[in-house]
Amino acid sequence: MGPVSELDMEYSMDCYFRQYWRDQRLSFLGPIKSLSLSIKMLERIWRPDTYFYNGKNSYVHTITVPNKLLRISQHGDILYSMRLTIKAKCPMELRNFPMDRQSCPLILGSYAYTTRELVYQWQNDASVNFVPGMTLSQFDLMSFPYRNFTFTRREGDFSVLQVSFNLQRHTGYFLIQVYVPCVLIVVLSWVSFWIHREATSDRVGLGITTVLTLSTISLDSRTDLPKVRYATALDWFLLMSFFYCIATLLEFAGVHYFTKVGSGEIPIDEDEWEDCESEEEIIGSIATDLVAENSIAPGCHLGRRRSSLICPIYNDPALNYGNRRTSLSSHIQPAPVRLTMERTTQTETRLPKWRQFMYCLMGNDKFRKQRQREAAALELHDQGHHVTRHVNSVSCIDRAARILFPTSFALLNLCYWLVYVHYQEDFSWRDSPLSSVNH
Repeated sequence: MGPVSELDMEYSMDCYFRQYWRDQRLSFLGPIKSLSLSIKMLERIWRPDTYFYNGKNSYVHTITVPNKLLRISQHGDILYSMRLTIKAKCPMELRNFPMDRQSCPLILGSYAYTTRELVYQWQNDASVNFVPGMTLSQFDLMSFPYRNFTFTRREGDFSVLQVSFNLQRHTGYFLIQVYVPCVLIVVLSWVSFWIHREATSDRVGLGITTVLTLSTISLDSRTDLPKVRYATALDWFLLMSFFYCIATLLEFAGVHYFTKVGSGEIPIDEDEWEDCESEEEIIGSIATDLVAENSIAPGCHLGRRRSSLICPIYNDPALNYGNRRTSLSSHIQPAPVRLTMERTTQTETRLPKWRQFMYCLMGNDKFRKQRQREAAALELHDQGHHVTRHVNSVSCIDRAARILFPTSFALLNLCYWLVYVHYQEDFSWRDSPLSSVNH
């Protein structure tokens, strides 16, 4: 038996199809108990017009000769056997895919004879059997119950036989190819929580890469499935993985927008430029003297820009120039002296957090500029202690995400597997794919 196709919702099987009936007109007397006749005799005797109600493309094997057998006993009992390859429809319910169970029926009966002329019955309890050791690539054959029933058509009542092949899918392939890679990709996206918020390109690139990788896995997993109107269990897992990868990107967007202020330059408004001009002149004169005396390294730019002040960032200030936003650090030793400017991206919050959140959602420019001014402060004093803020400070949002994301993902996975693995419907007789059935 096999293969079973979910895309076309069909299955195929190679079988020996045997039919028994009695025709008293063909009984005989003699020392021979049974006669094996040529298949050409089939054209001269009556035989049932059996066909498969849900068959799609079945054929008789003809290599090297037509694989048929006709045998008649003394009492007129006839055995008609043939080797067939049957391709039949198998309506599938894929809501639990790939932890699903499928029941594929095979329905056969007479095409023209009603129950008044022909009645089909299974011969005995072993009428359907399989070769020992028969295996399928994706399924386990759990059982194959069979029954008789009557099918009512416009022409009358017809005797019908049905056997259902109950199959349970193997999940090993999907665990290796889909589930484990998706879990690892989601875990990989959480690495951005440990990357400093200043590494914008690194965090965004990591998030986009995980989303694109999940898209590739999702498209590949759907190639062998039909376009059903409902979501399968695999779809829900992929959607959950997508949600966490996109949530990681949105989390960094929140970190970048709410807590990361400044991107390498300190913006200064036009009304503040005049105050900065005098300060720059003083700093410029001091810097010129330091260059002449101590040979300052050429890496520091002290030019005036109309919208910003730019200087390399170091975290060892030794000289404070008042309470301004710029500090000049100099060492008297012969070693090169660098001008340093220290900025921060995590500043003290004076407004209530809910109000800050509302300002950020509204895009309040005044609040944004205030945050940038606070971020450009060189030193903060908290309760009389000297506190220095560093550029690579960790956001509270990142700290919460390091715990919230893995915990919630683990809980959702636990619920997912409990629901889809332990909740399995028992095999039962379903309504026949025929239009109407009378049991």
